[in-house]
Amino acid sequence: MKISPQRVVTLHYVLTNAQGEVLDDSRKRQEPMEYLHGHDNLMAALEQELEGKEAGAILSATLSAEDAYGVRDDALVRKVSRSAFPVSELKPGMSFQTRGEAGPQIVTVLEVDDSSVLIDTNHPLAGQTLSYDLEVLDVREATRAELAKGHPLPPGTEYSQVEDKKVL
Repeated sequence: MKISPQRVVTLHYVLTNAQGEVLDDSRKRQEPMEYLHGHDNLMAALEQELEGKEAGAILSATLSAEDAYGVRDDALVRKVSRSAFPVSELKPGMSFQTRGEAGPQIVTVLEVDDSSVLIDTNHPLAGQTLSYDLEVLDVREATRAELAKGHPLPPGTEYSQVEDKKVL
């Protein structure tokens, strides 16, 4: 079965940056990734690379910053009040997940003083060219429940058990 919209894809990947440093390795974690193709669960450029492939396919894809997590935006680096953070001890390099205008976002602490914190809300991988080594393990039809939710679900999940994310 070929990868196309409405299909659930299971794959292993190794993600590296332009310097060849391994940033993530699903095989090392013994945790393959599963996603619903064509439902914005993966970067569009990576989905394009996978389109039409079948189980057993091995491929590499290099994505520019624009096609991966975007270019860095200096406007996303700003000072906020120290009171905006729920923890008493803050250090540069710490990361937090918070709600952003477009959904969850990662906030990285750059500098801390008594009254303010300099934060960066760019994605940690923004501005980087990224390479993926991919192995497609399985491709299957999505269930009605998965199509309703827009992502893979545990085996046996019935359509009646999920709320349809589509607005009629």
